[in-house]
This record gives sequence, structure tokens and C-alpha cells, in this order.
Amino acid sequence: MKQEYIITVFSENHIGLLSRITIIFTRRKINIDSLTVSESAIPGVFKFTIVINETSDRVQKVVGQLEKVVDVLKVFANTNDEMIFQELALYKVSTEFLFESNDVEKIVRNSGARILEITRDYVVIEKTGHTSETQQLFEELNSTYGVTQFIRSGRVAITRSTIERLSVFLQERDAMLEQVD
Repeated sequence: MKQEYIITVFSENHIGLLSRITIIFTRRKINIDSLTVSESAIPGVFKFTIVINETSDRVQKVVGQLEKVVDVLKVFANTNDEMIFQELALYKVSTEFLFESNDVEKIVRNSGARILEITRDYVVIEKTGHTSETQQLFEELNSTYGVTQFIRSGRVAITRSTIERLSVFLQERDAMLEQVD
């Protein structure tokens, strides 16, 4: 049965790695719903957060393939329940609606969003939350005021576990390497 998984890939920062990672999904005909890349808490290590909707078997096969990529240090697959995650969305609406009534301000306040910028021509609103929350605000603003621009970031996520699994993996790997020397 398909469900949403968050695949976290830890790697060194090398040119072309993103392409090699995404090709693994393409070859298996797995759609990437969200992709975010950033530095991790460990210096020199980057974190790819990839969201897919797939079966457990296929996820495990992709994880195995990803771990074979030379610059990849470690890959983890988690369900949404095992992670804390958010997305960021920006909305641009015409300023004229802001001055006609205070409904836009009420919508912003009730949704937990905030106004980032107000100019003579437009208002930029920021909302952080899950996809359903940012989509709901988009639909509410768009149906009433017409959103002129909208963008949603990829998912950012951290594990609910108190242990940083990559750190544990790296410590174990280093201990094994020291035994070999």
C-alpha cells in the first residue's frame, strides 16, 4: 500500500550529485513530490529531504540504490509520523483589497500567517505549515481576492528521535576504520 515517505540523504557537497540522486527515482518511475537540499548540523555534510508516495518495498529498494552512490554517506526513510516537518508558502495579492476591508487581515490572522511586505500595488503574505494548510490559505485568498503569485517551498523535516542517526552512523564507521588501521 502506498503512503508518503520522507527520504533523507546525507552526502558531501559535490557537483552533479543532485542529478545522480534524481535519476535513481526517474529510472524506477517514482515521482518526487518535494525536494529540499541544505547544509546539515554536521560541517561539510548536506541533507537532501525527498518526499515520495510509494510502497514500503519500493522505498527500501530506492534507499539501497541511493546508498550505492559514491558521495552519499547514509540514507534514511521515514513515515510522516516519525518526522516533524513544515513548508513555507508566499502569496501575493493586490493591495486594493487590503484597504477595502479588514477581511484580508482577518484571514491572515486566523490562518497563522503574517504579512511580509505591503506596497502600493501588492501585499506579500507568508504562511508556514503542512501542504494542506498552505493550500487552504491559497484557496481562500484566491477565491475571494485573486492571488497574483504563489510559491510553496519543498518540505523541511527533522526526526522526532532525540538521537541524530547520522552522527551515530559516522561514529560507528569511524570506529570500524580505526580498528582496520
